[in-house]
Amino acid sequence: MLRLLSDENFNGDIVRGLFLRQPKLDLLRVQDIGLAEVDDPTILKWAAENDRILLTHDRATMPDFAYQRLLQQEEMSGLFVINDRMSVRQAIDELLLLVNCSEQSEWKGFVLYLPL
Repeated sequence: MLRLLSDENFNGDIVRGLFLRQPKLDLLRVQDIGLAEVDDPTILKWAAENDRILLTHDRATMPDFAYQRLLQQEEMSGLFVINDRMSVRQAIDELLLLVNCSEQSEWKGFVLYLPL
């Protein structure tokens, strides 16, 4: 099962729906770990240090910071950029597909844009 971290502005309906469909999901929110209102590079660093794939809707800046980490040869556990125009149901379905059909190590150094 994938270990996930959702950023501050990630849709709470998606998070709740994920837990309804898979109660044992290993997902933390930045608000739960004291990283609310922290900048993107700090969140990516924490995610890498704790081996968590970051979930975000932020297509504007987060991918750039993730690629910057890779260019500097820093760890990056993975970044899933979910289009905020996707329906909640589709986002949940696609995320659960990834959670249940892939391994954590497959996403190291990858930025994946959803929908698939």
